Amino acid sequence: MVDTWLPPYLARPDRYGPMPYRRVGQSGLRLPAVSLGLWHNFGGDKPFDVQRAILRRAFDIGITHFDLANNYGPPYGSAEANFGRHFAADFKPYRDELVISTKAGYDMWPGPYGIGGSRKYLLASLDQSLTRMGLDYVDIFYSHCPDEDTPLEETMGALATAVQQGKALYAGISSYSPERTERAAEVLGQMGVPLLIHQPSYSMVNRWIEGGLLDTIGERGIGCIAFSPLAQGMLTNKYLDGIPEGSRASQGKSLSPDLLSDESLAHVRKLNDLASERGQSLAQMALAWALRDDRVTSVLIGASSVGQLEDSAAAVSNLRFSDAELEEIDRDAVEAGIDLWRSQSRLT
Repeated sequence: MVDTWLPPYLARPDRYGPMPYRRVGQSGLRLPAVSLGLWHNFGGDKPFDVQRAILRRAFDIGITHFDLANNYGPPYGSAEANFGRHFAADFKPYRDELVISTKAGYDMWPGPYGIGGSRKYLLASLDQSLTRMGLDYVDIFYSHCPDEDTPLEETMGALATAVQQGKALYAGISSYSPERTERAAEVLGQMGVPLLIHQPSYSMVNRWIEGGLLDTIGERGIGCIAFSPLAQGMLTNKYLDGIPEGSRASQGKSLSPDLLSDESLAHVRKLNDLASERGQSLAQMALAWALRDDRVTSVLIGASSVGQLEDSAAAVSNLRFSDAELEEIDRDAVEAGIDLWRSQSRLT
């Protein structure tokens, strides 16, 4: 349903300016260095007009990639449904300038067919996602997480079918181990569908992909888009002086207060000092750092306001690090227990 009461949206003619676009692996697709994820802030619990302002501003500053999943909300499905309303009202004329992705893997509906990596679940979920968003196709369809109870051939076969049917242009995976990523690429390749991209968690305090995954995707020509590059808000100035009311940590949303120990915050404060020396906010430096490796195509940010979006996107104005800066960062960019997806990414 189109919200006819909304004022008409005309994208800025200068929207392709400072934002760099990086090639996704060895494909012909390019993504903005900073992409917008709709994991939080686009469900039924957030004001629709705030969502609209964030999405419009994102596109106006060159963020052409919007990333969703079937169960983003709350409630499940509401982020896709809301995006569908925004798309119909504002972005339909710009469809060919957008990369829209969605995923399936985690629980979505009751019963045995609403979770996992089965062909039945993945393809049914994709159809539902397209309906909610009012789209004929998505650009990227992901297996959201590995499923040890489903043969990898079945999961990859479902992704291949989605591409072959024209319901997705590209296939992707998320939170797969290096070994499983290697096998997924081989299986998809045998079906004539390349594995375009991997979406892992990655940040200064969650560096697991440096232990082999980056090498695997680099050798295979697979792109990489990092989610949670700000570690659920830990790598911002939000928690430098404690836990503010209304923050994720105060609400127990994906960032446990237990992780904000004196030791962890001491490291974060030192990183914040270095960011200030670079003329950046901590969030900007954290995003730039995640992009320092050419194998990382893009970083996914969330945004609860236009101001937060603009601050994060401004990271692209300074993506260079000296060797001395990187050495200093390494002393404080240490694991903080923030990897909520560790068990998934260890499946072989």
